[in-house]
Amino acid sequence: MPQLGNNKSIDSRKKFGIAWPECNDGLSYDDVVSPSDAGLTIIQFYSTKYKSSAPLQGWLQRIKSGQITVDGSVVTDSSTVLRVGAKLVYHRLPWKEPDAPHVIEVLYEDDDVIALNKPSGLQVLPGGLFQQRTVLTQLQWKSNNQGTCEMQKRPHPVPVHRLGRGTSGILLCAKTKLARARLASYFADGTSHIGGKRDTKQELGKIAKIYRALVRGIVENDKVTINQSIGIVKYPGVAKGLYVASQSGKPALSVVDILERNVQENSTLVQVKIQSGRPHQIRIHLSFIGHPLLGDPLYGVGGQPRCIDCDFIDESFAEDGGYQKPTKPVPGDCGYNLHAHKLILSHPITNELIEIIAPLPSVLQTPEEAKEIVAVQQTA
Repeated sequence: MPQLGNNKSIDSRKKFGIAWPECNDGLSYDDVVSPSDAGLTIIQFYSTKYKSSAPLQGWLQRIKSGQITVDGSVVTDSSTVLRVGAKLVYHRLPWKEPDAPHVIEVLYEDDDVIALNKPSGLQVLPGGLFQQRTVLTQLQWKSNNQGTCEMQKRPHPVPVHRLGRGTSGILLCAKTKLARARLASYFADGTSHIGGKRDTKQELGKIAKIYRALVRGIVENDKVTINQSIGIVKYPGVAKGLYVASQSGKPALSVVDILERNVQENSTLVQVKIQSGRPHQIRIHLSFIGHPLLGDPLYGVGGQPRCIDCDFIDESFAEDGGYQKPTKPVPGDCGYNLHAHKLILSHPITNELIEIIAPLPSVLQTPEEAKEIVAVQQTA
């Protein structure tokens, strides 16, 4: 089996990334008034259809400040009645996004796929406060800056799965439509078999991912299989809801192997194997068995959020009219150590079995691995 990404020093690997500008370019959101929405006032339209974006008073502010146009003309009267077919545009003003890394390492690349070593703190896709400072933006800029006009006509690579903002490691991206479709089916197929015979036997499908994590407490058993469903609950600051351990959710399976127990630090270094994964699956599953990721600000014991009053939503609004930054932890908050270390993949075009490895952060190395890395560096 070819091993890719683990036979070069970090400094010799290809890296890319453009420093983020001070502010992004803002955003524009387009709508066309449907027959069912005709007759609504402009404030009724936005405050009901996009309640997760801003509270009522926030939308009033946006309208009064001239951020919304109807058929190309700025409208500041919130009681303006909308007609069928009217074209609405909400202009979100440019803002300074929170700090995020911009340099990304390439672990593997061919004509169809590219595997990146995503740094912790960098979001994969646009969402919330991060609309420009994402992996997707850097991939787009990388493609736009590549030499020939012919290359620039190609669509830029796109991620085919996600890693949490605080999670580092292997992020697989597709460079062609065919590769994207097949990789997406790999992930979907792995998820659909959870609980089936293939998972019971621990056979590999088309793709498998192995993570490293540092958890709180001492895990007693050397191997733990977690078969716990994951669902969604209402949660402040997360418009679509928060993923948690839930008997009414969708099935999810994680296999945990213990690598090192540190009694003095009351922590355990673990390896977690999943074939595809629900959102935040590893964080939820490890907390479900009583060992949340060390430093995880969101998930507590039981696979549930640490906060209790999760139904409370702050209706006050920020300077741009949107909701205030949540006071409760949200999924994008960092502080934990979780790393997508190894990915075993049947190539979407050639069917060749390849293994991609992202170097481990020092905090997630066993003492033996740390010594080996030092020895290799001294030799080099």
